Amino acid sequence: MSLDRRTVLALGAAAAATPALTAPKAKDPIAGWTVINALGGLLDPNTPDLPRVVMTPRILGDAHTSGMTAVNCTLGYVFGPKDPFESTVADVAYWDRMVRENPRDLLKVFTTADIARAKTEKKIGLIYGFQNCAMMGKDAKRVDVFADMGVRVFQLTYNNENQLGGGSMAPEDRGLTPFGREVIERINANHAMVDLSHSGRQICLDAARASKQPISINHTGCRALTDLPRNKTDEELRLVADKGGFVGIYFMPFLNLSGHATAADVVAHIEHALKVCGEDHVGIGTDGGITQIDDLEAYKAALTKEHEERVAKGISAPGERADTHPFADDLRGPGQFRKLARLLEQRGHKPATVEKILGGNFTRYARDIWGA
Repeated sequence: MSLDRRTVLALGAAAAATPALTAPKAKDPIAGWTVINALGGLLDPNTPDLPRVVMTPRILGDAHTSGMTAVNCTLGYVFGPKDPFESTVADVAYWDRMVRENPRDLLKVFTTADIARAKTEKKIGLIYGFQNCAMMGKDAKRVDVFADMGVRVFQLTYNNENQLGGGSMAPEDRGLTPFGREVIERINANHAMVDLSHSGRQICLDAARASKQPISINHTGCRALTDLPRNKTDEELRLVADKGGFVGIYFMPFLNLSGHATAADVVAHIEHALKVCGEDHVGIGTDGGITQIDDLEAYKAALTKEHEERVAKGISAPGERADTHPFADDLRGPGQFRKLARLLEQRGHKPATVEKILGGNFTRYARDIWGA
């Protein structure tokens, strides 16, 4: 059967009008993966004046869109004038309430089985974690109390010194104290994580050796690339990995001496950590949220105010300035994990390795500590 010229032109026009029917879809680089942020949060930076974390539809929607399976959220006392123990108990109760009020979106994580459940049920797993153990007071058995409340990560110090040892900004590099050893024993007994983020060098080395279980540094950078106190030396990174632990690289300004980190800096620090620790011990702990700032220029005033307050309280670290951003400028928003995965694959890292970095290694470490 022959077709006249008018019919051929009509068929060609119809085919051109429906290219979406045959155009291939872009591959999702993290499809099917368990993506875990070893230290992050669920927050909206566009509302910096809120006194407490509030779960809004935008925050939850962005978290789901990002592909993130679970996140270690900081709760409890970090610094300030509040009573460390009382404020921490109240904060854990508050987060429990948020989980109860958002059962379709949030799931509290106790074990690695809960991470798998969050993935299956399309929820965001919340891992309760501390960034200071000052709330232990003089009683190491308080670890038991908080472990029973579902806290799974115990960071020993913040930037300053506490009764366990020295933080990264303590004037003396004080190692692990006898009380710190008691606290680690209780954390081990409760099968929770000992986290040495923000710590001084000596307490990190001491804790890695004292702990009967592997330890973690959930959010840090590499001192060999950027010589700032918040980053870890190769000696610390290597010992943590040799003991079976986990190291998470953050998306923070400390990755670049300019105070403005980029995605390329994140990749560089991940690659250095891979060389030092091996591909089974490196992940991400962004130290940030998912929801992006709508107006960065307008938000600079809030960042300046926050920096001034941190300086006044003595908790600011070298690398923090009034003009720095607490994130990688080009690695923000719900697409940050997919972009990082693509960048790593473009650098020649195999998908299986990238999957480990985005969540597989943390899951392995968590299974070793928490159990299945």
